[in-house]
Amino acid sequence: MATEILLPKLGFSMNEGTLSEWLVSDGATVNEGDPLFSLESDKSTNEVESPATGTLKILKQTGETYEVGTVLGTIE
Repeated sequence: MATEILLPKLGFSMNEGTLSEWLVSDGATVNEGDPLFSLESDKSTNEVESPATGTLKILKQTGETYEVGTVLGTIE
């Protein structure tokens, strides 16, 4: 069963964020807790960790702004 990678809410007032960089390539194996992508919000840039171990499938492109809760990819 696939685990969805959601754009997290990093602050109380955060409604959207910019996916600035995938730190792992599409199709690569990731481990739970490893840095997965960089997310820019109004106040900072944060690395977001992988929620699971498996193979990454990227669904959203970098440089775009997405709403909190958007599915950015999956891990199978």
